[in-house]
Amino acid sequence: MIPKHITRRKLLQASAAFGCLAAAPGSVAAWESESAEPARSSAVSNPLKPPAEGSIPVAFLVSEGAVVIDFCGPWEVFQDVMIPGHMDMAFQLFTVSEKADAIKVSGGMKITPNYTFENAPAAKVVVIPAQSSPSNATLDWVRKSAKSADVVMSVCTGAYLLAQTGLLAGKAATTHHGSYIDFARKFPDIRVRRGARFVEDGNLASAGGLSSGIDLALRVVERYYGRELAKQIAYDMEYQGQGWMSPDSNAVYAKLRTSMGNRPLCVVCSMAIDPASAPQSVYQGKTYYFCGSDHKSIFDASPAEFISAM
Repeated sequence: MIPKHITRRKLLQASAAFGCLAAAPGSVAAWESESAEPARSSAVSNPLKPPAEGSIPVAFLVSEGAVVIDFCGPWEVFQDVMIPGHMDMAFQLFTVSEKADAIKVSGGMKITPNYTFENAPAAKVVVIPAQSSPSNATLDWVRKSAKSADVVMSVCTGAYLLAQTGLLAGKAATTHHGSYIDFARKFPDIRVRRGARFVEDGNLASAGGLSSGIDLALRVVERYYGRELAKQIAYDMEYQGQGWMSPDSNAVYAKLRTSMGNRPLCVVCSMAIDPASAPQSVYQGKTYYFCGSDHKSIFDASPAEFISAM
């Protein structure tokens, strides 16, 4: 049974607060009507059908080093969705990992997963944040989950994990802007969309870096319940980003930067570096700088691939 993260009392309190907001002047809660069902916007592309009753199960795949905003941003979006007249939460959230042991995610936070791969409920939405290199068991679980999921979404460099399953082969995807070149080099069978806030291809979706996961989660809400409800959730969260309504809104990252002020960028990850102390390599008469010796080694192993992917 999926654990209840929000008690009935908290749900009722939140529902009451929502009702006050809906009645307030200037509220964007115009989607609420006399009907218990939310009004679905006819303009929503690629809509998803929510269940007639019960909640949509959402699995957050976590392992050592998982980036907090990558999964906590979408978590906040999904947990805030409430449907007038429905006592069940719209989305039921849980974490899943290979083992039941507590894991350390970014910044030192420790999380004890709700489930392991062996006992996790089937999910209709799977969220894959940036995290440590996946095991074969992890890749197998994602492949299995994707067969019945409405959406399998990666956030930031979680796209690498999704790509390693083979599910993205021949499809379009995006990732953190600092990884465009490396991602394209490692997965030449994937069409990398530079400057995309998120990309959808079939039941797979990928978000750009970090906060982009919030936008992709709002987009998933929109696909299930319509744009007006998604707007309401963004309003409640005091989230001013508009990227979830414009997938190409990351255009500022589409053009490869070669320097930041007087400081060059690492060819592999686009990190700003000090050229006086940074490792460097010369290829075809041009000097390239790196944030560390490991990225210099990666470049030196196949410089032509990096240049062609730039």
